[in-house]
Amino acid sequence: MSEMIYLNGSFIPKEEGSISPDDRGFVFADGVYEVIKYYRGRPFRFEDHLLRLKRSLSEIQIDLNGLAGLEAIFNRLLHENKLAGSDAGIYLQITRGVNRRVHHFPTDMEPTIYANSFAFPSFRENLENGIKVVTREDIRWLRCDIKSIALLPNTMLYNQAVEAGAGECLLIRDGKVTEATHSSVLAVMDGTVYTHPLSNLILPGITRKVVLEICAGNNIPVKEQAVAENDLTMVDELMVVGTGSEITPVIQVNDHPVKNKKPGEITRFLQRKFFEWV
Repeated sequence: MSEMIYLNGSFIPKEEGSISPDDRGFVFADGVYEVIKYYRGRPFRFEDHLLRLKRSLSEIQIDLNGLAGLEAIFNRLLHENKLAGSDAGIYLQITRGVNRRVHHFPTDMEPTIYANSFAFPSFRENLENGIKVVTREDIRWLRCDIKSIALLPNTMLYNQAVEAGAGECLLIRDGKVTEATHSSVLAVMDGTVYTHPLSNLILPGITRKVVLEICAGNNIPVKEQAVAENDLTMVDELMVVGTGSEITPVIQVNDHPVKNKKPGEITRFLQRKFFEWV
């Protein structure tokens, strides 16, 4: 059976989907996206994802009505692809639409809306045993708070992690950790959780927000303060968190182990509480 997708108001087999070569998403990466995880058929933090999507659209001046109908579209996709009731993901991409190639934002355009669904199990081995990461210079643009489809720097850096046998790449700007290629980064030092403050340099991660809520509800101190690259070898615990990463322990940075190279106590507590919430 063909995979069904949603494209501009229609549910169609994926092989029948087509997008104009003049779509600004193709020409300029002029668009934004979201990935939402469904646990046993129920979306996790759907409203947070929707709010972030609205903000991204607003920041790049795409005016789109009808976002209230997205949940019904996603539910139908899951049913059409026999994923209802399972751990699954929805990928949503919205571009400015089709127009001749001009560098300004044309007016009166109809956005292109594309969504698909996919099986999205947890990476159990990583969650249990932790991963190695590498560090690289953060070469991305200065509006990382927008969930842009222009992910070439992220993929270049993540590919370097894969080539090094690592599970993620931590990004360093001006000597400090911003985030990872597709995850937020949190460190634990002396019982306090550290993470880069929200700014134009990081994406406002949904899982990051959940972790900070768990900390607030369980008297775990938090400092929204960037961790220096030089301190990565001295932290007590390190983790990458995100919709796909969930809460993944980091046990090695480049060639240096994190503590005793085992997931730490606070990381394990946050994992447990996260999955209780899920």
